[in-house]
Amino acid sequence: MKILVCSTPGDLQYQDKDIPSLKKGHSLIKIRRVGLCGTDLHAFEGTQPYFTYPRILGHELAAEYIMGDADGFIEGELVTIIPYFNCGECIACRTNKPNCCASIQVCGVHTDGAMAEYLLVPSYSLIHGNDLSIDELALVEPLAIGAHGIERACVKKGEHVLVIGAGPIGMGIMEFGRIAGGNVIALDINDKRLQFCKEKLGVEHIINGTKDNILNRLQEITKGEMPTVVVDATGSKNAINNAFQYLGHTGRYVLVGLQKEEICFSHPEFHKREATLMSSRNATRKNFEFVMNAMRNGLINPENYITHRVSFYNLAENFAQYIKPETGAIKVMTEF
Repeated sequence: MKILVCSTPGDLQYQDKDIPSLKKGHSLIKIRRVGLCGTDLHAFEGTQPYFTYPRILGHELAAEYIMGDADGFIEGELVTIIPYFNCGECIACRTNKPNCCASIQVCGVHTDGAMAEYLLVPSYSLIHGNDLSIDELALVEPLAIGAHGIERACVKKGEHVLVIGAGPIGMGIMEFGRIAGGNVIALDINDKRLQFCKEKLGVEHIINGTKDNILNRLQEITKGEMPTVVVDATGSKNAINNAFQYLGHTGRYVLVGLQKEEICFSHPEFHKREATLMSSRNATRKNFEFVMNAMRNGLINPENYITHRVSFYNLAENFAQYIKPETGAIKVMTEF
């Protein structure tokens, strides 16, 4: 089979490899779609934490079930996976939070991923595709990350929810913030993406500009109270640190984006708000099921996100362009 390996930052190479052999507790799937995500792009750039090279990228996938010991799955049916392989024994797993397992192995990050014609996965990670399309199944995972972030924030109806970063993850956060009843505000430095959020996702309030302009606009929108939910989906140190100023009293600040350095903020300003700072890592099976039901019920239209398509066999030569803002790429779908 063909695989695409990121040998070092900036270097993708096709290689030939044997189709994986079956082993106990695992199933073989044939890859049909893989969405490119920020993790893949950052790995290509060399800025992704928790990453070692060489690595086969890719974890947002749709596939056909081929064979294995997964109960209730039949050959040829469409599936997706929960790509966070967990130990089942640590404190996180024992408390039903395998998304942050102490020994987690994320497909395409810690272990080789889906940029391959076939992939061997733990059978417990499989999810039936049922009536969802191939494209929809490949979009479940990134949307589940957004759903998990909103679940962590405990968004209440009528709250102002500021989402910083209008990439695919940020857009998913906006969608599920809206579904939870929040008044969503989008903040980004890319006007094209902000217009996309307004036109395709129905986000009423979009903000770009200097720090002072951002503060003024937030005060206008919230009538001076500032958002009680702030979610970062940028992974930018400056954006993360600046956003503490945008948080209202009793607010919750959720970090979905990830960067390598330290977070700095004013303790008195944070303390007097009795604010809460939390991270949101990956997603749970409940989040995956919630996203799939939202798709079935027409609450979100996953096709909105797909802006580019590329054949797996042409991906290496085109990969670098998707990092460039001028490309306008939101979700690139790799087709097999």
